Amino acid sequence: MRRIIAERLLTSKTTIPHFYLHVEADASALMDIRKQINAQAEVSHGNKYTVNDFILKAVINALQAVPAVNASFQGDHIVQFSHIGVAVAVAVDEGLVAPVVKDAAAKSLLQISREVKDLAARARENKLLPNEFDGGTFTVSNLGASGVQSFDAIVNPPQAAILAVGAIVEKPVVSEGQIVPGLRMDLGLSCDHRVVDGAVGAEFLAQVKKLIEKPALMLV
Repeated sequence: MRRIIAERLLTSKTTIPHFYLHVEADASALMDIRKQINAQAEVSHGNKYTVNDFILKAVINALQAVPAVNASFQGDHIVQFSHIGVAVAVAVDEGLVAPVVKDAAAKSLLQISREVKDLAARARENKLLPNEFDGGTFTVSNLGASGVQSFDAIVNPPQAAILAVGAIVEKPVVSEGQIVPGLRMDLGLSCDHRVVDGAVGAEFLAQVKKLIEKPALMLV
């Protein structure tokens, strides 16, 4: 596994012209709505949602809004995918794997949450099937649970971009001229410049940020 990881990432860094964008999102509304939903789930014994579930849903919606990011460089042309397959980076004892949530645009937040839980659990038990790594068009890597606040990920070829998600941090922010406590999350987008230009990457990140700051939009 380490050999395969080394080969793929070396190819990525030496053949793909990376560039990096960062935005800081207000995570207060996301944490509030997650708390409300999970409180109800506690009573009804329903599904518990992670922050990453909402991030994945925001990414899927943003890819629909900015399809130019959901693409791949193929030597002498660019392929824009008609489907969305979100690869989710999962740390395992041997390294890192990225199983794919396929046909993601057709799935609800609940379906995504349940599928990711299942994929992650079987990844750690080394029980994933080979075809569960196929069909990825975009990758999300979330190190927030590890306390990492900001990082730049390496593009997962042949995809054109990867989102790096940092921890939600309580920090002072300026609101209407006053310093108040806030919850902030760093979002870092690494792009293949052959496919994605800066303005397109910025538009995609803005869409992700909007959905995180107004999470109710993901539920309609």
